[in-house]
Amino acid sequence: MGMAANSASRSAAMTNDQIAEQISHAILDLRLPPGTKLTEDELASIYGVGRTMVRGALQALTHRGLVETLRNRGAFVAQPTVREAREVFEARALLEPRTAHSAALRARPTDVRQLRQHIEREHAAMDAGDSGRAVYLSGEFHRAIARIADQTTIEEVISALIARSSLIIALYWRRRDALCESHAHHALLDAIAANDGVGAEGLMTSHLVDLRSCLDLSDQPSSPRSLRDALT
Repeated sequence: MGMAANSASRSAAMTNDQIAEQISHAILDLRLPPGTKLTEDELASIYGVGRTMVRGALQALTHRGLVETLRNRGAFVAQPTVREAREVFEARALLEPRTAHSAALRARPTDVRQLRQHIEREHAAMDAGDSGRAVYLSGEFHRAIARIADQTTIEEVISALIARSSLIIALYWRRRDALCESHAHHALLDAIAANDGVGAEGLMTSHLVDLRSCLDLSDQPSSPRSLRDALT
């Protein structure tokens, strides 16, 4: 009776987005390593919800590049390779500096305030030791810059690259070097607030170079663990 009541209460409290967020944190914290199978029935049992809600959460994570759905096999935590990691950051280095330039020229005070809030949330997550959320919020900061630039097609491409980057960073990040980009977003914010397009472009270029240098692309993914151990 107690377990049933707890499950019902949890079901009433959980939404697709909240389930996706919890699974996302487990993936970005590497509690769910690449290759882990995400079984709908087991997830439904863990969260006390129906499979339809779990399926919606997995679809959202697939869109973010954290989950891959294989026909007739199911959903798995995505497994970005070293080659893909290099290609993703090469593509970001081609697109994001010019986007930062455009964003700086277009930024309004409301945009600057939103970017500052992104940084505050990111650092709060870092201070709390929530590395998964910090990685996610770092990506959101870059997405926000792309939105400010108001280049819809390029924003869509950058958003897809950033989504894939989140897992790449979590997987290949050299944890001891975690502060290598701690001030980069502040510097970018200052340039954008000053409407300094050239400065923002240069800072974004060096930021992505530094971020790429903080990845250890010799690492190999660890073995999957059970869903219940990772999520409860």
